[in-house]
Amino acid sequence: MDVYGIGIVLVVDQERRLQGTITDGDVRRAVLADMDLDLPVDTLLARKASSTNLQPITAPVDADQSTLLQTLQQHNIRHLPLVDQDHRVVALVTLDEYVPEEELPLQAVIMAGGLGTRLRPLTDQMPKPMLPVGDRPLMEIIIQQLRDANIKHVNVAVHHESDKITDHFGDGRDFGVEITYVTEDHPLGTAGALGLMESQQETLLVINGDVLTQVDFRAMVAYHREHGAGLTVAVHRYDLQVPYGVIECEGPQVRRLAEKPEFKFLVNAGIYLLEPAAYNFIPNGQRYDMTDLIQHLLDQGQPVFAFPIREYWMDIGQHADLQQAQMQVKSWKSVQ
Repeated sequence: MDVYGIGIVLVVDQERRLQGTITDGDVRRAVLADMDLDLPVDTLLARKASSTNLQPITAPVDADQSTLLQTLQQHNIRHLPLVDQDHRVVALVTLDEYVPEEELPLQAVIMAGGLGTRLRPLTDQMPKPMLPVGDRPLMEIIIQQLRDANIKHVNVAVHHESDKITDHFGDGRDFGVEITYVTEDHPLGTAGALGLMESQQETLLVINGDVLTQVDFRAMVAYHREHGAGLTVAVHRYDLQVPYGVIECEGPQVRRLAEKPEFKFLVNAGIYLLEPAAYNFIPNGQRYDMTDLIQHLLDQGQPVFAFPIREYWMDIGQHADLQQAQMQVKSWKSVQ
C-alpha cells in the first residue's frame, strides 16, 4: 500500500481468489483500535467483516471501459478489482485511470502567526515556519506538499515578523499555488485567525506552520468524507514509559505494583479538516484555540473524528526537534 500509493491492497488465497480488501482507512482505524499491525492480515479482515459485512465490489475482467467507470462512480469507490469466472484476481483499475486527478474542493490554511518562544533566539526576528529545514524554509515544504496534493488555494495566517513570509512567498505563483494572507493584529490562538476569513462554503484543511510530516492529505480528505465528519483532527501516537516502578495505593495500603509501565496516547498533530458548519462556530476577531472548537463541537453533539497519522510526523517546537528535522529531511533526500 505504501510502495504503490494507491490506498488499497487485495487479499487473495493461494489460487489468487479474492478474499477481501484492506484500504488506507481500514489500517488507520486499526491503529485507533490499538491493533498490532504485525498480526496476520486475516485478523484485520475478520474485524472489518464483523463491522461492515460487506463483500468487495468487483467486475468481470472482460467488462468494457464504460462499465468499469460506471461501477466506480455508482458505488463511489476509487478501486475496482477485476476477476475471472473463478473469482481469481486478474487486475485492479482505479478511478484515476478514467478521471484525471482533480483539484481537491477545499482551501488550506497554514497557521504561521505564532511567536515561537521556545526556539528563541532563532525566532527573535524570524517566524518559526520560515526557519530553514534542509535547504529551504519549513513552510516551503508544507506548501509543496499541499500543491502535490492538488490543493491550489492556500491562506496563511501571519503575525510575528509577517514580512519575512510575505516577501518570500508573495502571491504564491512561483510556488504553484495562490496565497492569501490573513493578518492577526494580536495573537488569536490556534484557531482565532480563521474567524478573520470570509465565511466558508467548502472544506478547510488547517495545518500548523511548525509541522514536518509526510501525511497523505488526499487520504485524510477521503477518510473525513467517509465518516461524514464535521471536523477531523489528525492524531499521532505517543508512547510514554515511566522509568520507575509505579505503586498504586488505596490510602496507606498498596494495591498494585507495575514495573516501568508504558502508557499510550493519541496526541493532537496540528492538522484539521473543517466543514463550514464547524467553521461557523469560530468567533470573529477573538482569541480562540482549536481545542476550544473541538470541545464546543463535542458539547453540541457534532461529529468529530480522529485520523491517525501512520506517516512521519514531528512538531518542531524546540531546538532538539529542529535538529532532528534537519536529519530527517537529509535522510529523505538520500533515498530519492
